[in-house]
Amino acid sequence: MNSLSVVTLASGRPDHLTNVVEGLCRQTQQPAELIVAVMQDALYTLPEAPFPTRQIHILADELPLAAARNAAAATAVGEGLVFLDMDCIPTPDLVADYAAGLAELDGLIMGEVMYLPGGATAGAWTYEGFAAVAERHSDRRGPPPSGIEICADYRCFWSLNFAMRRATFLATGGFDERYAGYGGEDTDFGKTISLAGVPIAWIKGALAYHQYHPHHMPPVHHLDSVVRNAELFEAKWGYRTMGHWLHAFRLMGLVDDTPGQPIRILRRPDEADRALTGQQSHMPYANSARVLRQLQAEALQVTTVTVAA
Repeated sequence: MNSLSVVTLASGRPDHLTNVVEGLCRQTQQPAELIVAVMQDALYTLPEAPFPTRQIHILADELPLAAARNAAAATAVGEGLVFLDMDCIPTPDLVADYAAGLAELDGLIMGEVMYLPGGATAGAWTYEGFAAVAERHSDRRGPPPSGIEICADYRCFWSLNFAMRRATFLATGGFDERYAGYGGEDTDFGKTISLAGVPIAWIKGALAYHQYHPHHMPPVHHLDSVVRNAELFEAKWGYRTMGHWLHAFRLMGLVDDTPGQPIRILRRPDEADRALTGQQSHMPYANSARVLRQLQAEALQVTTVTVAA
């Protein structure tokens, strides 16, 4: 497959987007174009590139992630689509790796992601420098030893670095645009395409380096949209998604997610919640598993003390 359009969604962090463009300029196989779905009022000032770049405005009250991906895909000219989050710097073979993968498999293919600590992109960055400091996410499995490996569970879909043939993406109907804000739209899409018979797979290669930015996991800063999107998923499929986040929110006293009842938000996140879930500058990524282990240990200790009393 020779013609791939790269799609990225952007809001804030112009330096991150500049690094993405620079990474695409270093590709061994140039993309047919870069489409930036801009989710803020102002367009970006982008560096010069040896391929066409286009910016399209997708504005809404909350982050329109699903709608932005669909709109960009609808205008793309490439036979294939590479969806790359704006904080993911592609390595030189990313487009070529996806072109080879999509030529072999008509499905959804996910590339590798490594996480950079704060300061790694300062100044004139190099891939050798990235490789020396990057870490793999402990909550995510690694790539196969070689080639393509089918994933039998739609929940393995991870939307920050993936590719599909454009015709296949459009035939699925794309992302469900009822999802707004953060959370759930990617799991919903994975479920949809899995039921449609579209394989989901990991690929060795197509590596991107995730740029550091402060984040929260579980995402207490997106509490409202996580709750709303979990209920939308349940109304559509009969069960809730993002269960690990909801479990953490329950242990924190933020929600009541009793099965069979609407999820109730009990209180707003406070500074202690943000401190618990926040990513520190020495951490390349925020980690839900770490927070859950701490919350569960605290809950067990309370239970033990109560029983002893």
